[in-house]
Amino acid sequence: MDMENNSEKVYIYDIPFSKWGMKDTVDYLTQSIKERKPHQVVTANPIIVMESKHNDTYKKAVQQADLVVPDGTGIVWAADYIGHPVKERVGGFDLMHELLSIGEQYEWKVYLLGAEDEVVKEAAHNMSKQFPSLRIVGVRDGYFTESEDAEVIADIQKVQPDLLFVARSVNTQEPWIAKYKQQLQVPLMMGVGGSFDVIAGKLKRAPKLFIQLRLEWFYRLLQQPTRYKRMLALPKFVMQVRKDKKKLQQANL
Repeated sequence: MDMENNSEKVYIYDIPFSKWGMKDTVDYLTQSIKERKPHQVVTANPIIVMESKHNDTYKKAVQQADLVVPDGTGIVWAADYIGHPVKERVGGFDLMHELLSIGEQYEWKVYLLGAEDEVVKEAAHNMSKQFPSLRIVGVRDGYFTESEDAEVIADIQKVQPDLLFVARSVNTQEPWIAKYKQQLQVPLMMGVGGSFDVIAGKLKRAPKLFIQLRLEWFYRLLQQPTRYKRMLALPKFVMQVRKDKKKLQQANL
């Protein structure tokens, strides 16, 4: 599989989404990890796309990623709407678990960076129980400043993880990985948003019915009503895609 092949991508507002399903995505990343090539993966949803439309620094960070997967039913809908469908939604939480499951077979080393201190530690504890052969070699909360970046990077370099999962805010997650990708030299680096909160048990994963009805975003909003401002990006995204249908189709010729 070759991610450089444009027929394997669909461009939505200049963001190159992979058309692969979960299996092909996992196979590609497993091979990349084995080859120890630094890879940044972005699990992008409509909120991320809308953020990139008015934030050039953020947009460049996403565009420079080695793989952008369609995490969000809105992206799956948009790709289908403009006539360039993706195989399926590749949810970031599910992708992380697929990689952890494979990582257990190979005893990969994992570093968890982000969220609150007690949350990331509890996530690491629960992850170790679920995947006992994984080696969690580092844990650090996400509340550090730019002046502390060098210290964080040095800590990651020291333990040489195979997988680095970063759970920070939208504006700091992908740009931080992109900025330090070459220094970090981790085979797989991926932003995972609120996944540590779910693994730690602080938040519940949406029930299957909500997932099947493509309402996972709504279930999360019920748990975190303060996210409503961010969620306003969803209807804006749909309206924008409808308005720009021909332009988006042209960009994929």
